[in-house]
Amino acid sequence: MTDPIQIRMGGYGPPSTTHSRALKLIGDALEAEFGDAVDVRYVWNVMDFGYRAEDVLWLAESGVLTIVYQSTSYLTAKVPELGFVDLPFLFADNATARAAMDGALGDYLKQRIEERMNYRVLGFFENGFRHISNRLRPVRRPADLAGMRIRVLPSRIQARTFELLGATPLAIDLTEAIEGIVAGTIDAQENPLANTVTYGVHDFHRYHTLSNHFYISRGVFMNRPAFEAMPGSMQAALQRAVANATLSQRELAVAEEETARQTLIDAGCEITELTDESRASFVDAVAPLLDEARAAFGATMFDLLEGR
Repeated sequence: MTDPIQIRMGGYGPPSTTHSRALKLIGDALEAEFGDAVDVRYVWNVMDFGYRAEDVLWLAESGVLTIVYQSTSYLTAKVPELGFVDLPFLFADNATARAAMDGALGDYLKQRIEERMNYRVLGFFENGFRHISNRLRPVRRPADLAGMRIRVLPSRIQARTFELLGATPLAIDLTEAIEGIVAGTIDAQENPLANTVTYGVHDFHRYHTLSNHFYISRGVFMNRPAFEAMPGSMQAALQRAVANATLSQRELAVAEEETARQTLIDAGCEITELTDESRASFVDAVAPLLDEARAAFGATMFDLLEGR
């Protein structure tokens, strides 16, 4: 009897998150189609075992885990082109962002990742639009961020964004960020509301601004040798399962954001929605980044974004 193909999926959140639930949908689909020919297991949160959130990347690249998700910003040092989708206010809404990541721009980024990393990129989960939370004061305009120590993802463009907004960006892993938020050594952070609630940040941050400044995708990365060792029929089934799970995950994420917003309200947090004028002040403050991006990336990705 042939040994089953082992598939170990992992992430950095509890089983209840939309990303964990999407992994389970993928596993369920494979088990339904292939039965005992696959052995699917899960490591929901690697941080429970002493790892950092960013460690899922090397765990998958080395083959310790088979499939993981992680924000694409974590790969910008090795795949600079991913910095393009870190640009602030790049996407107007979820529909625009999803179309870009599922279309020509996403295909281009997949190719760049696979050229430089030991992954097969199966798709892009949604981490969604990010908002600012802090422990000091309401943020309604860039001047309100002056001097705030804010945790950002490890992306030069994200750090540059908050420098232009007047804050002091700290590009550190989630594990260290949570420690700093609890200790009060980090004043602010930026995340979708669901992440803010999942990681308990709202227990320490009273002020939340719905800034929608970045839209971040979480790539679904598979160890390349493990993918290539699969029969063609299983590769195709896996791609279908990821595509279907991604659609479900995005729907769940929208609902989760609404639930998280109510959690913030129930916890007594203050939520600030930007006026058109306030939003324009943020967009104007980071405008130099677009010129810098054209110099760094050329016109290719701008053309892909605009469907040219």
